Amino acid sequence: MTILEDHVLECEILVAGGGMAGCCAAIAAARCGARVILCQDRSVLGGNASSEVRMHIVGANGTGHFDRGEELQTEAREGGIIEELRLENCVCNPQRSASMFDLILYEKCKAEPNLMLLLNTFVTAVRLNGDRIQQAIAERQSTEDRFTINAEIFIDCTGDGRLAAEAGALFMEGREGQAQFQEKLAPETADNQRLGSTILMQARRHDRPMPFVAPEWARSFKKEELKLRLYATPGEEEPTHEYGYWWAEWGGTLDTIKENETIRDELLAIVMGIWDHVKNGPPGTPAGDDPFSAAHWALDWFGFLPGKRESRRFIGRHVLTEEDLLSSRDFPDAIAYGGWSLDLHPPAGIDAPEEEPCTQHPVPHLYNVPLSACVSADLSNLMFAGRNISATHVAFSSTRVMATCAVIGQGVGTAAAYAALHNVMPADAISNPAVMKQIQQRLIRDDAYLVGIRNEDKADFAQTARITASSEQVGYEAVNVISGQTRSVHGDQGAPPELSFPGGHRWMSEPTDGLPASLLLEWETPIEVREVQLIFDTGLHRHLTLSHHDGYTSKMVWGAAQPETVRDYSIEVFDGTDWKSMVSVTDNYQRRRVHPVETQLSVSQFRVVVTATNGIDHARICEVRVY
Repeated sequence: MTILEDHVLECEILVAGGGMAGCCAAIAAARCGARVILCQDRSVLGGNASSEVRMHIVGANGTGHFDRGEELQTEAREGGIIEELRLENCVCNPQRSASMFDLILYEKCKAEPNLMLLLNTFVTAVRLNGDRIQQAIAERQSTEDRFTINAEIFIDCTGDGRLAAEAGALFMEGREGQAQFQEKLAPETADNQRLGSTILMQARRHDRPMPFVAPEWARSFKKEELKLRLYATPGEEEPTHEYGYWWAEWGGTLDTIKENETIRDELLAIVMGIWDHVKNGPPGTPAGDDPFSAAHWALDWFGFLPGKRESRRFIGRHVLTEEDLLSSRDFPDAIAYGGWSLDLHPPAGIDAPEEEPCTQHPVPHLYNVPLSACVSADLSNLMFAGRNISATHVAFSSTRVMATCAVIGQGVGTAAAYAALHNVMPADAISNPAVMKQIQQRLIRDDAYLVGIRNEDKADFAQTARITASSEQVGYEAVNVISGQTRSVHGDQGAPPELSFPGGHRWMSEPTDGLPASLLLEWETPIEVREVQLIFDTGLHRHLTLSHHDGYTSKMVWGAAQPETVRDYSIEVFDGTDWKSMVSVTDNYQRRRVHPVETQLSVSQFRVVVTATNGIDHARICEVRVY
């Protein structure tokens, strides 16, 4: 007997897991017209980026040991849904509240009419029909409900791969040996070790000394045990302690799923021990000797949910390898891109004091992620997005970071929606060039970037327009708004040279002419306009992500719109005698703006008039599309 009340739910796509990959997959699929259910086992969305863990979202543009970004040359920051979320967070969350980001993710999901969000809901079982998943069973203990969810396509974004594992999908764990995939960075022989987990913490400075007495179960660290971690950080006159220590890593020698509770307990002891070391000095430190100037600092928050890096990786139609990433292999079924370094950590974490906490091997260029690494090798309607995609341990060390997981999520969600709406199995889409082209063109339309792929949408009337402007800079002429690419990646460490399509890829008006500035599109034969889409410059060469680290945040423009972005603009049509406003926007801070036209207009001329930006002295528009 059970007191759980049973419900049957119908959808086209079930997304299990509401981290950054799951959120982006669900939103993308819903926006493409599919009916989506998103099950998240926690009370908040965001996974390792949520208020429960508070890790900042990093990706292809790097951070720390390796930065990849140069204005108007190497714009590596991710576009699409993750850029929309970052910009929203930046402007609406100047206080850098972790809970505010939870709310932004919640609101974005709830705003989608095709998306049903089930929080605190665990996928606990699946039912198979041959090589297909037919149903998933999910439970929400907080309301004593059990759901039988019927779907056409199932996407596992849980990180640990609970849905896929319940379905019996093939997966890998641990580290492969060098010979298995010919990987130089792999260990000589395979083992079952992996990257460990971290619990972050935050501290706050007060106006008086704040003592700290460590609990008796806290670890005790000698200075030499932290020599490559705490003491490797360059000193400052006024050391700050507002953000935790990503290198407080442990548990990679254990089973990061079955022993997660043990890992959590030990990580709490480690964090308390590090803070005791910072506040009170190493064991035997004389009273008053405070090398870290932490007397006025006190713990403000620390997590009880480990930020997990690695567990299962599922075997897909293709397994990404070290060479795939280092060579930026050209995949015909590309649905996302990455660029984070091959970032390997010692499995023992902080218990390996003689080893660097991470060794980063830069990837020379941006690389594509194929759909074939996101579709199960043995179940035709099972897909993955996030850290559990089909990759070796070495390749995973780059694809695992959250901004890369997010764009993979958007790619997988878009592909899943196409497959569900056109009655195509995801596995069949991979080998169908016509289907892949449609999926890729939808991603490009939605401001995703794919290495070597440009706008070829024959329905886009802007491609046939004569385009001029009130003024333009050399290399940034008006016609660039239909170059087919919305960013410049020809600079150092951008896309591979043969796939970078060098150029400005935006219109920039002359600063000396001031604002307003206008961009004019004309057609010899009038067209019927249903929708206008604009892509603005949002400084994709810069870092932009919610972080509780003051030093990292200082590299960003946080708490305000990006200065390059058009703030106030109008879209006007010429009726034969005068210009009439069709759309008028003020206080814009987003990169992608889509303006549906309620009543179809027959026009031969329309223009975008920019009257103000968020900081710079000229107008910039990366792309105009007209449908």
